[in-house]
Amino acid sequence: MNMHNALPTRDALRLEWTRQALADPDAPIERASNDASFRSYWRTRSADRSWIVMDAPPDKEDIRPWLDVAARLSRAGLHAPEIQAADPERGFVLMEDLGDRTLLPELSEATVDRLYGSALDALLAMQLRADASDLPAYDEARLVAEMELMPKWFLERHLGFTPECEQWDVIESAFRALLNSARLQPQVFVHRDFHSRNLLVTERDSPGIIDFQDAVRGPITYDLVSLLRDCYIEWPEARVNAWVEDYRLKLVDAGLCTLGPAAFLRAFDLMGLQRHIKVLGIFCRLWYRDGKAAYLLDLPLVWKYTRDVGRRYEETAPLVALLEQAIGDRDITLPAR
Repeated sequence: MNMHNALPTRDALRLEWTRQALADPDAPIERASNDASFRSYWRTRSADRSWIVMDAPPDKEDIRPWLDVAARLSRAGLHAPEIQAADPERGFVLMEDLGDRTLLPELSEATVDRLYGSALDALLAMQLRADASDLPAYDEARLVAEMELMPKWFLERHLGFTPECEQWDVIESAFRALLNSARLQPQVFVHRDFHSRNLLVTERDSPGIIDFQDAVRGPITYDLVSLLRDCYIEWPEARVNAWVEDYRLKLVDAGLCTLGPAAFLRAFDLMGLQRHIKVLGIFCRLWYRDGKAAYLLDLPLVWKYTRDVGRRYEETAPLVALLEQAIGDRDITLPAR
């Protein structure tokens, strides 16, 4: 007997589970999309309705946090995918198909106010109503671990630049300023990846919200800056600032924030800087560790945000100067030799 055929493959398990969950022995299945993680997404049809199957191999990823956050968002009245069936032991979820219309390709001068308007309404509802009380804290340890990806993967691995002692002091001093700013903000439900690739234009209750499994309790400007200083699309500074101020007024009205315009914009800027420093590291790691090359092409915009915002504040300007020195005249979209 050939033991290699004794265990069903992941593909066979997924198909069998999906057909059982739908009570449809003929339901087809096809790949819908890949994730930056171990998860994969599949589309199936049954009784004239389309569904999505999430496959997260349990030895690689636990889907319970995803299920927990999906329930929190739904209870708060947000449009997370409705769950039809879930099997945490085997790592499968059958859920509502929110479609493929991510915000990113639909954003234009003509549509952005409307599309961001509905996204910001959803964000306000999330910050007001989604239960964050027992979510992991977006604390110093987490924020530092994220920023440390930048020296490791962007400076050392990508640019071949190893900081010396006094240069580490510059890096750590900037990190400390960013941490202090994050800590002083009101702490709310934070999606952590609230941007144009994780928001879907849907027929009802747009936007649909996905990729929320890493939600934490953290700074009130984090998701706002993820959306408005999106790593995949840029808007003029004056326009971003107007959206920020408009949102600040809504937070003040809702009793979630007491910061004035200048203090709130500074908190927003420094939060974005923390995020973009992290993303410089993550986009490089996605190439060198995970073989996903496309993210290198997104580095220039992330670096532009880091440079433009970092120069504005005396606590972070020395870090920007150090990064400029490390980059020199390199094309940062090209892999290290």
